[in-house]
Amino acid sequence: MNILVTGGAGFVGSALIKKLVLNPSNNVYSLDNYFTGTDKNHVEGATYISGDTQHIHDLIRNGSEIDIVYHFGEYSRVSTSFEDRDVVWNSNVLGTYQVLRFCLENNCKLIYSASSTKFGDKGKNVFQSPYALYKAHNTDLINCYSEWFGLDSVICYFYNVYGPGQITQGKYATVIGIFERQYQTEEPLTVVFPGTQERSFTHIDDVVEGLLLLANTNGDGYCIGTEESYQIIEVAKMFTENIVYLDERKGERYSSSIDLEKMRSLGWEPKIKLPDYIAGITKGD
Repeated sequence: MNILVTGGAGFVGSALIKKLVLNPSNNVYSLDNYFTGTDKNHVEGATYISGDTQHIHDLIRNGSEIDIVYHFGEYSRVSTSFEDRDVVWNSNVLGTYQVLRFCLENNCKLIYSASSTKFGDKGKNVFQSPYALYKAHNTDLINCYSEWFGLDSVICYFYNVYGPGQITQGKYATVIGIFERQYQTEEPLTVVFPGTQERSFTHIDDVVEGLLLLANTNGDGYCIGTEESYQIIEVAKMFTENIVYLDERKGERYSSSIDLEKMRSLGWEPKIKLPDYIAGITKGD
């Protein structure tokens, strides 16, 4: 198949491309503006195109030949979305609308990575940050396009993806990436107050296996995550007792919710557990 991955030079996108190129029948393309992506994540055998999703029609000239679009090319952080609100709007609203248009006009299947923030704090978290609001809005828009215009779409939800290739430095780093780097450099682990925020965490290998299965289905509600959730302070203590607190942040959610029924119907189960991953880093210490 001809497969386009937006955000293909990022953490999840590059991990998926590594799997996709193993099939010699696949032609794999990446569209990335390199906001958080990097050419260090380029995978041999894929074609890389630099640019914003807002310009997808101009950048992807063979649109009529694309079979599937995996859309990861959005802004993906809660707390920084307040200061980066223009970037979030351009990427997650204007850009995603153009991706929808592209898929509809070229009869491509759209696989959209929504955010589990939609289910946080019994749905109230949707209104707690620009990031959460626009991501939830996009799920409604995609579902409407599927009903109104026959868009072939799948909506999946990520739950704090971690593992090799995660961002470990800077304001867009993931919590496990930050903890892992701080532990390895013998710094105190920084926990955002109060530390009782609950999260589910999913290893990148499990996420990729789930994404591959989604090519054969459609609809909404495919949660790629684990039913085990942990308080952030619990996760930090899996690494070390050397912990300091940061001030509470705007947009934080305090509970997590997941339903694996739809993913299980595809034969998917998460295999890698967070405590085992962390033990592999800290063993011998």
